[in-house]
Amino acid sequence: MAEVEPDQAEVPLDQVDRDIIAELTRDGRMSVTQVAENVHISRAHAYSRISRLTGEGVLTKFTALVDPIKAGLKSSAYVTLKVQQHSWRELREELRLIPEVQHIALVGGDFDVILLVRATDNIHLRRVIFDQLQSMPGVQDTQTFLVFEDLDTR
Repeated sequence: MAEVEPDQAEVPLDQVDRDIIAELTRDGRMSVTQVAENVHISRAHAYSRISRLTGEGVLTKFTALVDPIKAGLKSSAYVTLKVQQHSWRELREELRLIPEVQHIALVGGDFDVILLVRATDNIHLRRVIFDQLQSMPGVQDTQTFLVFEDLDTR
């Protein structure tokens, strides 16, 4: 059986927890009072549940979704990486430092890592891929898939 890293251990959730998560996923700016009303629990109960979910790492951050086009990020791509064995831990820290990399996932299949990269235009995107990603130690190969249209499902 695979060993689970301590920060990745599953946290038991009941239906109230799942309802709170659904509300906050829908609107991360929702007040505790509104969450409580929507989930049909007291404000104090909602507050303690949200605090517990945050403390246990189930809720990791509250953020805003940005329309990339309106924010001037007109060029997006999924970039796959094949990496040298045992280079993942160092590589992921370097990837986190690149502001244009908006999502990082270690995956199984024909490649090892997939990134969502957003840039102001294709010239900027090219610089990120060729000058930054392909030159990183541990990166053996990249493949780029341009995004023509984004659809947010949430």
